[in-house]
Amino acid sequence: MSIKTLFDRHCSIRDRIPVALGLAGVVGIAWVYLLNAALPSSDMSMADMGMISWSASDFVLMFLMWAMMMIGMMVPSAVPMIFVFAAYNRSRRHRNQLTASVPAFVTGYIIMWVGFAALATLVQWQLVEASLLSDTMVTSSPWLGGALLIAAGLYQFTPIKNVCLARCRSPFNFIAGGFRPGKSGALLLGLGHGAFCVGCCWVLMGLLFVGGVMNLLWIAAIAVFVLLEKVLPFSAQFRHVSALLFVLAGVLITVNH
Repeated sequence: MSIKTLFDRHCSIRDRIPVALGLAGVVGIAWVYLLNAALPSSDMSMADMGMISWSASDFVLMFLMWAMMMIGMMVPSAVPMIFVFAAYNRSRRHRNQLTASVPAFVTGYIIMWVGFAALATLVQWQLVEASLLSDTMVTSSPWLGGALLIAAGLYQFTPIKNVCLARCRSPFNFIAGGFRPGKSGALLLGLGHGAFCVGCCWVLMGLLFVGGVMNLLWIAAIAVFVLLEKVLPFSAQFRHVSALLFVLAGVLITVNH
């Protein structure tokens, strides 16, 4: 019996609702945090950090912002994989086989993106120290902005992008080939999926410095782009067209300044 058949048989609405509610809660908390962080406050706003040197507390604050942003952006794109994992887990339970933990799988995925958030915070810190970010956390250098756009476009054509995206777009094969029972097995599989997802999307995250690290519309636009890459049936064409647009925009920004 194929994994897809098992999914069709066992992934009922009853299965999806608890998982969907849990994921909605996690994503909702992340977006509430981001919305609150984007609002002006009596204390130093996050936008002010684009212009001054950071203290240790500033670094922690920005790390939390990046972590929440990655959770809010990337967990929705992992929903198809998580649903398949939950269905496959249930099918094993019906066959009296050892099962794994859906929360542990999601935790592993999130851990990888939180790790990426730490690296992104370090990058932003260095950009601040080099005076390359404006007070709205947008790159103040057209050369850097253009380079980030061109890099995002060129990366779309690389073999590592193709390999990582293929894993993200093939949840049945990924889970069947890597499933291990227990919480530790689920955690490791989640880490593996997160690693492929980071490998697929890390360059795109650099575009946050082009449109604004705390520009909520820009954040949402990148999140939607990532989701479309994973679910559209004509993903290759979508990816190639978007890559050319990224490169063109990067060249125009660079040439016009």
